[in-house]
Amino acid sequence: MFAAERRQLILEMVRANGAVSLRELARVVQTSEVTVRRDVRALEAEGLLDRRHGGAVLPGGFTRESGFPQKSHLATAEKTAIADLAATFVEEGEAIVVGAGTTTQELARRLARVPGLTVVTNSLLVAQALAHANRVEVVMTGGTLRGSNYALVGSGAEQSLQGLRVSRAFLSGSGLTAERGLSTSNMLSASVDRALVQAAAEVVVLADHTKLGTDTMFQTVPTDLITRLVTDEPSAHDDRAQTELQALADQGVQIAVAGATPSGNGSQGGDGGPATRRHRQDVPLPAPRRGPGLRAATALGDQPAPQERARVADMRRR
Repeated sequence: MFAAERRQLILEMVRANGAVSLRELARVVQTSEVTVRRDVRALEAEGLLDRRHGGAVLPGGFTRESGFPQKSHLATAEKTAIADLAATFVEEGEAIVVGAGTTTQELARRLARVPGLTVVTNSLLVAQALAHANRVEVVMTGGTLRGSNYALVGSGAEQSLQGLRVSRAFLSGSGLTAERGLSTSNMLSASVDRALVQAAAEVVVLADHTKLGTDTMFQTVPTDLITRLVTDEPSAHDDRAQTELQALADQGVQIAVAGATPSGNGSQGGDGGPATRRHRQDVPLPAPRRGPGLRAATALGDQPAPQERARVADMRRR
């Protein structure tokens, strides 16, 4: 493929999706990330797109939200790995909330095997993934259907969450930065996500590497309320994503990287990156902290405290 053809295809992908990682661009145009990076620089010089943390976005500073068909084909392998790891943090008999998104949909498919689970969601896709799980109870919020991501939004959805209390919220979004936390491009979706956060003792964010360092219009979860981030391992050339992960860890967010290999000393990766863990291996994490509405963060993979189990069991009885 000639350079002009590559750049035209890159531009079309960014226009269609709002934000695309260098890794994804390289896969589609069948060349190296180094070559794609040069193409992105050239397109940026022409004012056709902006470079952002290992990827490219529409010009103007904030990315717009992609529709479900576009999202479902982005970073599919990474989303699968994130969902596999995130599912290990869900315990039998828990009550949780799961927000809308293609990554949370992948998580829901894995939760169908967890007995005694109660899942509260505003996502039709999440509910559909759990529809035939005999041992999982699904509770849908009210609200108005937003067709672009098959989610229930609006005052009906928010009011149905009032008075709810669950152990964990699993959320995704359009962007994640250490400065602003999780964000999305739609005001109605952001408002419902904030209501989901208020209902949970812990907040777990699922975000693949394409969202690290990306900032969008409406903040949903500030960094100090994020208990844990489950993500995939950024490319070795993606220094900005590595920096963002370290900044999140420095602010007390526990980082779980799907596919990451702990170093020999068990504290940091070989490049001095943030402490990570994979499939419940014992790796030290940032010090526990407390935030509004959250209990003290525990090391990843710890079993819930007895009082936590009792609280969840009592909530389910009611």
